[in-house]
Formats: sequence, structure tokens, C-alpha cells
Amino acid sequence: MSTPSSLGRGRAARRGAGKPAFAERRADVVAAAAAVFARSGYARTTLADVAAELGIDRASIYHYVGSKQELFEDVVGGTVARNAERAEAIAAGPGTPAQKLRDLVAEMMSSYVDSYPFLYVYLQEDLRTVPPERADWAQHMRAVNKRYENAVVAIVAAGMADGTFVARGEPYMVAAGVIGMVSWTYRWFDPTTSPRSAGDIARTYADVLVLGLQQG
Repeated sequence: MSTPSSLGRGRAARRGAGKPAFAERRADVVAAAAAVFARSGYARTTLADVAAELGIDRASIYHYVGSKQELFEDVVGGTVARNAERAEAIAAGPGTPAQKLRDLVAEMMSSYVDSYPFLYVYLQEDLRTVPPERADWAQHMRAVNKRYENAVVAIVAAGMADGTFVARGEPYMVAAGVIGMVSWTYRWFDPTTSPRSAGDIARTYADVLVLGLQQG
């Protein structure tokens, strides 16, 4: 009887072969995992739950994925990459720095809701202390995080350069505060139970940030 580890080796071999059918089915597994994570939370989810979502047995999951952590990384990786792309588009697109900052905050909160709770779980990850087997993933995610950070810095710097924002420190420090302010909602915001919507939070935070920066 095949063990998870031997099935994992077979899965890796099939992935290396690049078979379209395998890639499509694995995408189904990742999508199912995202749905279960969102419904039950990462900690409570098992691979058996993901298999049940797909209507297959647990052993079959190992043909496509080696662990729950691997699934989590796939689900989160796509979301974080899309967030970076969206932030870059906002920074490079039309509009004033103030409007761009408002749009960015709204996008951040919307993403947290759409990917709840696994993006919040990711926010708590220390990418500097992951085990060796996850080092490549961590390095890639640090690069994606940097892209997002750079987009926020660009918006803040543009506002300081054109006088929209009153300069109070380096753009990086302000950008880090923007990201941290919204990210900290993981400590208290649950979109399934909160009386405050993500839109309400985004508008309040955007007012605090934009009006504060404009008035110095």
C-alpha cells in the first residue's frame, strides 16, 4: 500500500511532467482547500475535509498535494501576488495620491474579507524563521511582499513630492504605518460576525490616514 510520502514522490514526478490533466485537477484541489479554509479556518481544516469537499477519498489527495501547509501556501501565494499586482496598478494609474491611498486601503480590506481567514494567518507568519523545506517559498513571498511595500511607498512619496501630504518622516515609515494599520485588523475583525463592514473600516482608516497626512 502506498504511503503519503511515496504518493508525494509520485505527485512530484507527475508535476514535473507537466501534464495538463494533473495541473487542472490540482487547481481543483487548491480551490476546494480555499473554500474549506474560509469556512472552517486553517487550524481546524484537515486534508480529509478538503477531500470531502471534492467528493474523493483522503488518500487521493496525496496524488496532488503533499500536505495542508502546501495547500495553504498555494492558496495564500496567489492572493498575495494579486494584491501586489493591484497595488502596483493603483500606484501607476490615474488619480491623486490621496485617492490612490484611499483605493489601496479599500483594496486591502476587501482582500482580507475575500480570503478570510487564511490571509490573516499568513500575516502572522515570520518568513525569516521557516523550516528549510519552506525556504524557497518564503524567499519568493518576501519578494512579493516587497513589491507591495514598494507600491505603497511610491504613493506616499508622490504625495509628499507634490505637496498633497505634509512630510513627516521618510515615505517608507509612513507606508509601513499604512500597511500595519490595516493589517492589525486581524486581531479583532471577523467578517462573518463583525457589526462593522470592511467598507466601513476602510473608509474610517482612509480618512484617518489621508486627512492626517494632508494636515500634517
